[in-house]
Amino acid sequence: MKMRTGLKNGALLLLTAMVGFGVAGCGTSQQTAATNGAAPKAEQPAQQPAKNEEKKEEKKLSGKLVVYSAGPKELAESIQKGYEAKTGVKIEMFQGTNGKILSRMEAEKANPVVDVVVLASLPSAQGLKKSGLTLEYKEAKNVDKLIPEWSDKEGNFFGYSASALGIGYNTKLVKTPPKEWTDLTKEEWKGKINIPDPALSGSALDFVTGYLSMKGDSGWDLLDQYKKNGVAMAGANQEALDPVITGSKSIVAAGVDYMTYQAKAKGEPVDMIYPASGTVISPRPAAIIKSSKNVDNAKAFIDYLLSDEAQKMVAETYLLPGRKDVPAKDRPGVEQIPQMKVDWNWMDTNGEAVTKKFTQLFK
Repeated sequence: MKMRTGLKNGALLLLTAMVGFGVAGCGTSQQTAATNGAAPKAEQPAQQPAKNEEKKEEKKLSGKLVVYSAGPKELAESIQKGYEAKTGVKIEMFQGTNGKILSRMEAEKANPVVDVVVLASLPSAQGLKKSGLTLEYKEAKNVDKLIPEWSDKEGNFFGYSASALGIGYNTKLVKTPPKEWTDLTKEEWKGKINIPDPALSGSALDFVTGYLSMKGDSGWDLLDQYKKNGVAMAGANQEALDPVITGSKSIVAAGVDYMTYQAKAKGEPVDMIYPASGTVISPRPAAIIKSSKNVDNAKAFIDYLLSDEAQKMVAETYLLPGRKDVPAKDRPGVEQIPQMKVDWNWMDTNGEAVTKKFTQLFK
């Protein structure tokens, strides 16, 4: 009996020793694996290298960009210098009136070369979009800060700035300036008024078509009276304003305000009023052309136009900045200008017919 009990106890001791040896062996195995570098994947460095790789993959810009710009000249040149310094891309710039830019694009239709157009008329940009000529760029930087009514919600064009149309006058010749558009039909102003040619000035076309979109066919009555009172069609905006600055004319009707404010800042005897019945604020949109051979450069140009730096340049040129968070400089802001309730779609559709009829009327 004692022998059996001893054997039983010996077997238990042997089993305990074997289990202990096995556990010790497992621990040694785990330590060896750790020593050999077989650490669990969770302990490996996170995905930091991948982020670094993404940074390295950002596209570096080079080459050129062809831009057709409706000006103003000093602003276009400042933006060109700023963009070139920031990106290293060289801009080939053509500056002209809104009408000349559209004519050039039409002439080059079979072999387009332009990458970006900067226009002086919202309906002109709408027309390019309808013709399928623009490239969407919804992810443009700062697009959420733009005045939404001035831009395309699908990213086909961006109202980076604007001008308002008003009654500009020579302060030496006009002591009591007219207050309304209808005042310009009075005898006292006979033969003393210029109006820009809407075939050359996109903003002047915006005013005429905007006025007609609100008034309908009866709006032509005012323009007929202008003609009878000797209002002269005098080229594009600057050509219409210059005689007012020199004093050979007293007033420019539907003149772009920023040119008047620029001249005033230089000491010229001119000023501007906006009729209480309202006027048209004419956005100046920029668009990437779908046939562009330099799309990355073009997108970077749009980003630059909407940047803090470029929007400050816009304000310093006495234009209305396109961004809501950038104030106008030394001039009335958007909220201070009475506006007509215009129909931009009607203006786009009828622009060509209105231009033709207006030109015939003021020949």
